[in-house]
Amino acid sequence: MDTNSSKFSIHHVVLFPFMSKGHIIPILNLARLLLRRGMAVTMFTTTGNRPFISESLADTSVCIIDIPFPQNAPEIPPGVESTDLLPSMSLFFSFCKATKQMQPMVEEKLQGLVQAQPVSFMVSDGFLWWTLESATKFGLPRLVFSGMNQFVSCVSRAVFEDRLLDGAESDDELITVTRFPWIKVTRNDFNTVMPNPNGPTMEVFIDQVKSMTNSLGFIVNSFYELEKVYIDNWNSEKIPKVWCVGPLCLAEPELEPQKKPFWIQWLDQKLAQGCSVLYVAFGSQAEVSSEQLQQIAMGLQESKANFLWVLRKKESESILDEGFEEKVKGRGIVVKQWVDQRQILKYQCIEGFLSHCGWNSALESICYGVPILAWPMIAEQALNARMVVEEIKVGWLRWLWQTVMDRLGRR
Repeated sequence: MDTNSSKFSIHHVVLFPFMSKGHIIPILNLARLLLRRGMAVTMFTTTGNRPFISESLADTSVCIIDIPFPQNAPEIPPGVESTDLLPSMSLFFSFCKATKQMQPMVEEKLQGLVQAQPVSFMVSDGFLWWTLESATKFGLPRLVFSGMNQFVSCVSRAVFEDRLLDGAESDDELITVTRFPWIKVTRNDFNTVMPNPNGPTMEVFIDQVKSMTNSLGFIVNSFYELEKVYIDNWNSEKIPKVWCVGPLCLAEPELEPQKKPFWIQWLDQKLAQGCSVLYVAFGSQAEVSSEQLQQIAMGLQESKANFLWVLRKKESESILDEGFEEKVKGRGIVVKQWVDQRQILKYQCIEGFLSHCGWNSALESICYGVPILAWPMIAEQALNARMVVEEIKVGWLRWLWQTVMDRLGRR
């Protein structure tokens, strides 16, 4: 789209999401919020991610600038421009590090952009630490987009600053968070959050933390009423400040597809039959082993509950060879492609969500009033699960699976 599409807007904002579906989608929704307030929006991305962004924002005036992703980055296979496509999440920090090679071209594009239309500020993902240097070079305030909620940020800060994990005798020993004494955590809750302190990824992590600390503030996909204690706590003690702009999932218009996909037609049938349905999905990045998938399949098969299970194509191969779909025909379906999750969660027949507890999924489930069966896997998901189950009490942990399945199976 033409950079001049919003030429006469008072404010012009540059958005730069990290190359991952879970980070791109909230930024797309943020773009819509900014447009509604009369701002011009320019979004930076990579060539490979542009089609998804262009299609999502086709009805808007957002200008999209794409930058080639480095093709000779160490450890990253050619053509991989999103963490969703990494062969292993162990390459995550290598992927992050590779993005810095884009900096010279990003600054070249920024220079032309600010000359054509002054930029008010930049919002870039926390994983793109080097964008602070680029923004500063052109005199632009930089706000960090945080993919985490404020509960996780505050609890993590309290645990690490007070060195609470040092005294734990085992990884699953419950430890009281002294600043929030009603919260208990374990070392296991943080094992997938922090990189190896002696590994090469620590340097990138430290750069990211420094960059966030030196930015103007944080944009968080949450809302004050949900996390009042933690937002007030952070803003009373810390600089930079936090501003909540969520739930961003509600910013995108809910458009009925011209042709309903088969899973929506199936949900229509279940709704008409008065059935309850369990929705099962683990996001685009969590690595679920073949053994785990087989056990999930067995549990769903024996539960007699209705279910809709979204799987990545490579995951589906390990269960579909066993004739699973035929065994559950009539009460369960497997979807082997990306779906608009909101279209599923809004159905009244969806009465539970077996989820990895990524924050986007958890927040969408909260917005649509669907209880969560939490199975955290990577990153900060274990802390998200604690928030969902223990703090705001809208879910259960996965070891309560049988109780939930029994409830759904009786309907």
